[in-house]
Amino acid sequence: MHDVVTFSNVSKRFGQATLALDDVSLRVPRGQTTVLLGLSGSGKSTLLRHVDGLQRATAGTVTVLGTDLATVSGTRLRALRRRVGFVFQQFHLVGTLTVLENVCTGALGALRGPRLGLATYPKHVRHEALRHLDRVGLAEQAFQRADTLSGGQQQRVAIARALLQRPEVLLADEPVASLDPESAGQVMRLLREISTEQDLTVLCSLHQVDLALSWGDRVVGLRSGRVVLDRETAGLDRGEAMAVYSAVATVPAAA
Repeated sequence: MHDVVTFSNVSKRFGQATLALDDVSLRVPRGQTTVLLGLSGSGKSTLLRHVDGLQRATAGTVTVLGTDLATVSGTRLRALRRRVGFVFQQFHLVGTLTVLENVCTGALGALRGPRLGLATYPKHVRHEALRHLDRVGLAEQAFQRADTLSGGQQQRVAIARALLQRPEVLLADEPVASLDPESAGQVMRLLREISTEQDLTVLCSLHQVDLALSWGDRVVGLRSGRVVLDRETAGLDRGEAMAVYSAVATVPAAA
C-alpha cells in the first residue's frame, strides 16, 4: 500500500521550552482512515498542521504526496495544499450565505479573481458542489442560510466544501468535538465511508476512544509529542487505546 504521508524523526519546538512533536516517525497509507488520539496539547493538531505545510518541522522530514515539504514554498506549496483538504472543529462557514455558496468557496483556490454571489461561480463548480451536498445528505438544504443548520449539519457542509477541492488527503482536526454523540457518530461514519468510496486518505484527530475504534482503520496515540501507540483497530481493545491517556510512558506498537 502506497504511503501518501510520512514523518521521519520529526520534531517541532516552539521557542526554547515547548517541544510539541518529539522524534515522530509515522507512515500513512493511501485510502486509510487514521485517527490520532491524545490529550489536548499532546501534539495532534501540530502534526496535522505539518501535513498541510501550515507549520514547518524543527528537525526531521515530512513528505506529503511524494514531496518533501522543506523543499517547497510559494506557488508550489499552494499547489500542494490544494491536494490536501482540511476540516476544523470550528466550521468556518459564512452564516449569511447559502449552504451551496459555502461549499462553492472550496473551489476558490483554483479560480481566478473574487467571487460575489452564487452566479459568479462557474456552472461546473455549482454542479459539483451540489453533488457533494447530496453525498453528505444536505442537497435539500442547499439554498438555506448556513446559520439555520444544526452543528452536525454545518460540519457536513464543511466536509462537502473540503471535498470540492478534490483532495487526495483529508485532514480533520477534532471535527466532532463540539457535536452531540449522535451527530459525532454520523460525521465519523461519513468520513469513513467517503474514504472507502474515493480511496481518500483521512487523517483525523479525536478525543473519543469509542469513535476511533468504530470508524478508524488505525489508531495513533500521542502523548507529550511522542507516538506511544500505532495499531490497526482490528484487534485493538478499548483498554489498550485508553492507555494513551495514562501518565505512564509506553513503547509504541507498530501497525
